[in-house]
Amino acid sequence: MNDMTSAFTRKFRGSGLMARVLRSASWVLIGYGGSQVVRLAANLILTRLLFPEAFGLMALVSVVTIGLELFSDVGIGPSIAQNARGDDPDFLDTAWTIQVIRGFGLWLCACLLAWPVAQFYGEADLALFLPIAGISLVVAGFNPTRIETANRHLLVGRLTVLDMTSQVIGVVSMVGLALATGSVLALVVGGVIQALAKLILTHVFLPGHINHFRWEKQAAKELIRFGKWIFLSTAFWFVTSQGDRAILGKFLSLEALGIYNIGFFLGSFPVMLGHTVSQRVLIPVYRDRPVRASAENRAQQRKLRFALTSGALGLLLIMAFSGPWLAAFLYDDRYLSSGPMVTLIACSLIPAVIGMTYDQAALAAGDSRSLFVFSAIRAVVQVTLLLVGVNAFGLIGVIAAMGLAGFLVHPARIWLALRHGVWDPLHDLGFGVMGAALAASAIWLHWGAIARLAAGQ
Repeated sequence: MNDMTSAFTRKFRGSGLMARVLRSASWVLIGYGGSQVVRLAANLILTRLLFPEAFGLMALVSVVTIGLELFSDVGIGPSIAQNARGDDPDFLDTAWTIQVIRGFGLWLCACLLAWPVAQFYGEADLALFLPIAGISLVVAGFNPTRIETANRHLLVGRLTVLDMTSQVIGVVSMVGLALATGSVLALVVGGVIQALAKLILTHVFLPGHINHFRWEKQAAKELIRFGKWIFLSTAFWFVTSQGDRAILGKFLSLEALGIYNIGFFLGSFPVMLGHTVSQRVLIPVYRDRPVRASAENRAQQRKLRFALTSGALGLLLIMAFSGPWLAAFLYDDRYLSSGPMVTLIACSLIPAVIGMTYDQAALAAGDSRSLFVFSAIRAVVQVTLLLVGVNAFGLIGVIAAMGLAGFLVHPARIWLALRHGVWDPLHDLGFGVMGAALAASAIWLHWGAIARLAAGQ
């Protein structure tokens, strides 16, 4: 037993790539797990202090602010992660300068969009809340590139602690403001405070290069060349990740949208965790251990891929089987309908989990154009199905559309993986069959609650 423990411990030691991968993945799991615990605790408190409509309104605010971030993402993080000059101060300062300019541009866009968005959704409060929420985009623009440098070298322990600390500060602010005001404004202002906390903490406590305003033409050219396809890819990713709430905001009441948002939080967190770990861990692995270089690299990548998919899919299926019971345990009667939503959302995201480890290979190779093509296909298919689903079957149709879209676009994801030699058919087939069987079992188990949800739309 001691020999096994020592062997396991040795894998985490040293400065080798796999040791750093294991340490980084562990910190990401700790950080994301802790983040979700804090977020859940905040949810439990805030759902008792505020009303369901508040979470629906905040969902619409998030759709716009996240949309602005994604529609203007020029790939600063992936650029630093994959570029040979990712540790060059001139390159980092140029990237930071672009990031700061972008932050002010995003806030201006939030101000300009506030009134049209308020009119589109018929919610006058959005005209006030969006410019306030947009301040967090300005603040985030000043975040140091030391964050991305830590991710580049898989040294994320201190960064994880700082992220969690800033989140706790934001949550405490939200709860305090909610107690004082009883208004959704508490959620908006709390988000700005959290962004400020992260900026201050990372500037003070994260070691590395201190950024200054600088514009080096060659660095800017490299960043823009790589980032132009990231820009287009993330614009389509917004459609994929936020399209359901953007569409449902027009078809559902704020109360129903707020309950859906809570259900989505519980049902989707394993996928978000999987994507976070994959992004932090796999780009360095694909970059430094290319699969075509040796059979050993291919074997290591397969082990890592199976481990990531197993963990994320296992958590997803736990949420699918426990959805209604979990909602009944955590929330009061106003939020009980989120339970069957958790089951359906978790089942619909199984295709996304199975393919989540392939996308980073393109970024590691600097092939942001192929990633854009895949993102475009995924967005067009999903939006088409979402619109058909919501018109034909309402909320249930939207959730089913997400799952069907994930299944239909998987061949495009295989194409992307084949371009970089990382497709693993055994992985996809095995997890696909297992995921489909267990998802069917979860839906059968909770069919009564799902039928009541469908009848009560």
